[in-house]
Formats: sequence, structure tokens, C-alpha cells
Amino acid sequence: MAVFTIADLHLSTDASTNKSMEVFGQRWANYTSRLEENWRKLVREDDTVIIPGDVSWALSLEESREDLRFLNALPGKKIIGKGNHDFWWSTMRKLDALMKEEKFETLFFLFNNAYEVEDFIIAGSRGWFPEDGVGALQNEVDFEKITNREVGRLRLSLDAAKRLQEQTGKEIIVFMHFPVVWADKANEAFVELLTEYGISRVYFGHIHSVYHLPSVIEYKNITFELISADYLSFVPKFVPEKTL
Repeated sequence: MAVFTIADLHLSTDASTNKSMEVFGQRWANYTSRLEENWRKLVREDDTVIIPGDVSWALSLEESREDLRFLNALPGKKIIGKGNHDFWWSTMRKLDALMKEEKFETLFFLFNNAYEVEDFIIAGSRGWFPEDGVGALQNEVDFEKITNREVGRLRLSLDAAKRLQEQTGKEIIVFMHFPVVWADKANEAFVELLTEYGISRVYFGHIHSVYHLPSVIEYKNITFELISADYLSFVPKFVPEKTL
């Protein structure tokens, strides 16, 4: 039983959404079929895959059904986090209701909570940009306000993770959509929180088209690793046990 991770699937299996990522270059050619092929070769039914955000281009929960159906049919348990393009994301009550209605028994949501999976405890949140002014969206929003909100959500998840850790002693690994550290910039509010809870590993997505850069960033005794689907060539990444 293994744990894998991959972010930014950007699924568009429902014809009504019509927003394939293939327009962004050869790297994305046939990406949905490539993802499925690689996933089925690698992931078994008793494995778990963490997907930290940008799962679907759907604009509503109703539109997301086909993409979630696609994911549910793939092998393994999937724990899904929220990304900045997941406009379909709704309240947990509505998400859970859809899972029951559609009998999606392999999909779970990472939102203000935590999961015990194999030798790990999984925590995480969407996060936010590493610095004010990084990213076009920040010209229209309050960087500090959103950072504080997302730090609060991550703290709720880490509190839940700590309770599980007290029972099991397992390592807490954090999965976020936005990078905490990128291009020599860091969102120190998240770094301080991660340090407070003793986190040493964080996986993140959101970043595309930087295939020449190394995937791993070491910052203040924390390892941050990029796992965007296109960076991984649409192959889910194995999450190893921590080595001493």
C-alpha cells in the first residue's frame, strides 16, 4: 500500500466545460489519456493519491460530476485539496452529498481536516502566493487578508493532524496548492506555522512551464517539492517514508 501525489490535473472531461490544457503546448498533448494510462500502470486499488488542487475546470459542482467520475474510476483512494481554479468546490455538506448521490466511494476532501494514510498523516490547505505582488490575481485582492485566512485553515488542518499524531506517532506531511517558497520569495507566515508544527516536508502545485528548474527547494529546514502534473509528465509521484 503506497502513497502518491500529483497536482493540477485540470480535467475537462465534460464537453460543456471545453477547456482543455492542450492549448498550452506540446507538454499537455493528450494529457488526460496519458494521466490515466500512467496512473493505472502505477497505482493499485489499495494505494492513496493526494491531489492538492486545480482538479477540474468545472465552474459548478454540477459540472464537476464527469471529472469526479473519471477520478473515482481510477485505482486507489484519492484525497483532494482545493486550488485557485477549483470554482466547482462547494461546502463540505454539498460535496459529501454529491459523493453519496453518485456513489463516489474513493474520493475524499482535504479541508480543515487531516487523514491518517499508511505511515503518514496528511494535512494541507490551498495556501496563497509566496509574496505580495507575485501573480496577476494579487493586483485585485488583499494579500495579507487572504494569507491570514489560509494560514488559519492550515492551522485547523494541522491541529487535526496533531491529534492523530499523538495517537500514532506518524509523520505529518503537508500538501498545498500554492508554493510557500518560490523564486527566492517566501510567505513567511506559512513558514512560521509549518515550523511551529514541526513539518519537514511540503508538496505543492500551481507552477507550470518551468521544466528546467529543480523540483526540490530547501528552506529553513523544510523541503518543498513541486508536483504539478505537467512537471511530473502526468506520472503520480511516489511519497517515500522519511529517511533519517
